Amino acid sequence: MSARADGNAQGDQREGTMATATFAAGCFWGVEEVFRAIDGVVDVLVGYTGGSVDNPSYEQVCTGRTGHAEAVLVTYDPGRVSYGRLLEEFFRHHDPTTLNRQGPDVGTQYRSAIFFHDPDQERQASESLRLFQARFPRPIVTQIVPASTFWPAEAYHQRYLERTGRPSCHVALW
Repeated sequence: MSARADGNAQGDQREGTMATATFAAGCFWGVEEVFRAIDGVVDVLVGYTGGSVDNPSYEQVCTGRTGHAEAVLVTYDPGRVSYGRLLEEFFRHHDPTTLNRQGPDVGTQYRSAIFFHDPDQERQASESLRLFQARFPRPIVTQIVPASTFWPAEAYHQRYLERTGRPSCHVALW
């Protein structure tokens, strides 16, 4: 895919009534599945963000040298689901206390991060992290950083678990 999503788009600037959110929580296949199951989410794209290489390939990201995280770009209807609910599901479906790791996947590309699109998302993400910290015995290491260009992953990664019938790779439900 050659399309990209510009991270400078504001989360509260919508085409019609849609908004965007960007999250990294380990392997993007499982993260995609979690967000697709939420009523009010209209689309989820897996891809790469937060790095320094334009239009990186999966192989490049896997080296850990691009700075990108495996991430999801969530398009949602804020009239049906709030950003706060998306944050709750984000924290419930991965371990935000492990640095650059989720399960067997290790590397900076598997880091926990919230890429905010506007000041309100930044505020809500910070508050959500503070509230969720009480549930964990170790410090949450989730990064809260401005969204940058989101590069969609290759077509074979989109809806991967749905297409292949493989089980989810995310099981944490805090």
